[in-house]
Amino acid sequence: MSFKRASGGSGRGGELSARVMVSKKWTFMLCLGSFCVGLLFTNSWRMPEAKDLIRKTETEDNKLNLVTGDCNPRMIDEKKVLSHATNPQEVVHSLDKTISDLEMELAAARAAQESILSCAPLSETLKATESGGRRKYLMVIGINTAFSSRRRRDSVRATWMPQGEKRKKLEEEKGIIVRFVIGHSATSGGILDKAIEAEHRKHGDFMRLDHVEGYLELSAKTKIYFATAVSMWDADFYIKVDDDVHVNIATLGTTLAKHRSKPRVYIGCMKSGPVLAQKGVRYHEPEYWKFGEEGNKYFRHATGQLYAISKDLANYISMNQHVLHKYANEDVSLGSWFIGLDVEHIDDRKLCCGTPPDCEWKAQAGNICVASFDWTCSGICNSAERIKEVHRRCGEGEKTLWSAVL
Repeated sequence: MSFKRASGGSGRGGELSARVMVSKKWTFMLCLGSFCVGLLFTNSWRMPEAKDLIRKTETEDNKLNLVTGDCNPRMIDEKKVLSHATNPQEVVHSLDKTISDLEMELAAARAAQESILSCAPLSETLKATESGGRRKYLMVIGINTAFSSRRRRDSVRATWMPQGEKRKKLEEEKGIIVRFVIGHSATSGGILDKAIEAEHRKHGDFMRLDHVEGYLELSAKTKIYFATAVSMWDADFYIKVDDDVHVNIATLGTTLAKHRSKPRVYIGCMKSGPVLAQKGVRYHEPEYWKFGEEGNKYFRHATGQLYAISKDLANYISMNQHVLHKYANEDVSLGSWFIGLDVEHIDDRKLCCGTPPDCEWKAQAGNICVASFDWTCSGICNSAERIKEVHRRCGEGEKTLWSAVL
């Protein structure tokens, strides 16, 4: 019995050994086949060489995709950016300008996004910008005005601000935008807003802001104006002027054009007046304690009747508007926003001439003023009546405007 069991076990062991031998043979054949196939693939494939990787990297680095509001990628070639650069300083300036352009378009995209998120309709100008691309302008002139200043606006229209087709020609041929700047009343859609809407239908020269009007809100209005303007128009300079100031547009344009190559400029009649701590006086500064001991003066800043800033600074205001501090006086606020930045302050006294005979004498001497007003009134005293006289005696003339090379 036990013999049979042993014999049966020996037979099964023989079969197992045979199977093991077969498996080893197939394993050897599979390994050999895999080796041969590997040789075939090795002959038809090679590792990419370093020069191929470098060439691909350079091609990709030369392209920068920027997603804009219409979701179409834009490609920027670094050779195009540096094509006119002949020395390191020009290279830096070219790169600064390119970065500035990108920041400006980013600000425009943000404005569009905020309008969409808030369910607010986009402005007609912004819609045109998105659909047809951004045209380059020399300057945007924003005339600060109020609901009660209809007579002032009409006097400006009758003197230094071109109307109708001439205003369109100014935009198309000279690259100059001129608009009255105003927000809305505390009761939005009320009688004051309807009056402005009717006036705009007649003249088409308003720029409406998402801002509640009020004298104590001028700093906020100034900030919103620059942020809105830079999102609507791509210009070299953005100007704020009061509606009781006379302006010679061509002289302003030629003055600013001299500073086109500078990336961050702040132009105006620079001053440093006293910080007024006493309550009840005009231009009282509630935060006087921030400026040191009593009797101290403000930092240098441009007087508020007229000043200009370059596109880089307008972009800076747009991108940081939610954290920029507002002082009681808007000209002080603007000056404070540029402290700590690499900004060139340009003091040009042509931007703050007096009314006749001052501006008249200067014009006769060949030094035409950019802006004229009365310091005692912080504008032209009784401007609705007197600005025509100022224009007659100190205006540059219509021919000068259309013949100016800007």
